[in-house]
Amino acid sequence: MLWRYRFVPNKWGWELPGGIVDEGEDPRQAALREVEEETGWRPRALERIVTFEPMVGMVDSPHELFVGRGADKVGEPTDAEEAGEVAWVPLSDVHRLIRKDELMGSGTLVGLLHVIAFGA
Repeated sequence: MLWRYRFVPNKWGWELPGGIVDEGEDPRQAALREVEEETGWRPRALERIVTFEPMVGMVDSPHELFVGRGADKVGEPTDAEEAGEVAWVPLSDVHRLIRKDELMGSGTLVGLLHVIAFGA
């Protein structure tokens, strides 16, 4: 996960890697690219787990979430501003981080809660 500062809420918190799918890019390839750019790790396997709308009724913005299994360190993050601190955070810490209000973004919450509910 990434420990990052977000200026809109004016706070630090943990997030899963993520980003925008480039024009003509496959969402799975975008997920692989974003993870590597933001963390320096390349997932060995990546599976789509869910698509959700974070602001249904207000904005049409489907978010596709993927879960990675295994990873190889391929270098340092290529965008230091995106990365902040990179750390492996155990799933057993998720409930504590939610209570401390240290998880940011709907994608992070949906992804982690999905994995806890249904397994990785």
